[in-house]
Amino acid sequence: MLHAKNNDIPILLIEKERFYNGDAYLPELKYFNISWIVLAGFLWKVPSLLIQNFKGHIINIHPALLPKYGGKGMYGHAVHEAVIKSKDVQSGITIHYVDEQYDHGETILQVTCPVLKNDTAESLASKIHELEHEHFAPTIEKLLLKN
Repeated sequence: MLHAKNNDIPILLIEKERFYNGDAYLPELKYFNISWIVLAGFLWKVPSLLIQNFKGHIINIHPALLPKYGGKGMYGHAVHEAVIKSKDVQSGITIHYVDEQYDHGETILQVTCPVLKNDTAESLASKIHELEHEHFAPTIEKLLLKN
């Protein structure tokens, strides 16, 4: 937050109660002419009000190849442990549009990596982080330039 403050970048802190049971901060988003919402590590379900108002303009990144290993509770270490336990031979990332269901919206991009016999949840997480860093920002940029 200090970086934002020092560079005159507006900050919006989200309170769960208002996010879910209020206006979902829609007035502030409209005031600042927000056109895209990009989620990364955001574990709350996005309210329908935001999805309706930003249809096709909310994207998320998931650390697995959806539709496998998606849904409530499937994030971070739990995803990688599930992949290892299932003895899958590949994993990866899914960049997707957000809809009313967890990890369900239309896929924008999937990128895979091998899961080796000696991989652990930690080593797989490292591979997935590399894919996220390599692909998320360029994908966002392409979407912004396209629209």
